[in-house]
Amino acid sequence: MSTRSLRTAASGMYAQQINIEVISNNIANLSTTGFKKNKAEFQDLMYQDVAVNPITTKTPGIKEVSSDTLQIGTGVQPTSSQKIFLQGDLTSTGNTYDLGINGDGFFQVKKPDGSLVYTRDGTFKLNADGKLVTSNGCFLEPEIVIGSDAASVTISKDGVVEVVDSAGKTTEVGDIQVARFMNPGGLTSLGDNLYAETTYSGTAVLGTAGANGFGEIQQGYLESSNVDIVEEMVAMIAAQRSYEVNSKTVQTVENMMSIANNLKRT
Repeated sequence: MSTRSLRTAASGMYAQQINIEVISNNIANLSTTGFKKNKAEFQDLMYQDVAVNPITTKTPGIKEVSSDTLQIGTGVQPTSSQKIFLQGDLTSTGNTYDLGINGDGFFQVKKPDGSLVYTRDGTFKLNADGKLVTSNGCFLEPEIVIGSDAASVTISKDGVVEVVDSAGKTTEVGDIQVARFMNPGGLTSLGDNLYAETTYSGTAVLGTAGANGFGEIQQGYLESSNVDIVEEMVAMIAAQRSYEVNSKTVQTVENMMSIANNLKRT
């Protein structure tokens, strides 16, 4: 008996294992600021033509066999893990440098090595030089510097940063721009709530927040994870059941092969 069914069932078990790992990562990041859930994607494998209902015609001296064929699939394979960039809830924090994007776009930040990356996590802080940085030390780009004499800082929905000093004088110190991509699902995840552009995402396009389709900046808010725990739990149960059914298929095929082997001995 062919082992095709065993390989097919094994591919199904491996695919659901990957699916469970993706779902587990979503659930683990339920409270991660700006996190975007992933969805595992799959494709069927190649098909083979298999003869069915063979008919033997009796011709003197010649044995001719003709048959019809049907296509039998050989299983499934994981192909990608797609980011779902749905808007998460904006939660009020009251912190001056907590920023959320209501709509499309990313904050552009610069890593210590000078490379540009992107994030939806607007948990910004001031470093020793008064520059706005992320929790892991990436600089907001374009650079925003807040003076040591700042009494209050106001960031408008279109990203204009104004500082009121101790003397009551208001000064505009810069604009926070928002980056957009033609295909944000093509961004590669770097961890630390950061993304890097790829050939699939296209090049970042910078623009004014709240204009021409760019999301607005909300001061004093942070974007929550867009993971729906109920949806993920349902998906996990479905993946578990699928894994169990595929494992049952392996047991069934093993029993069938054992029966066939016993028939050969009798």
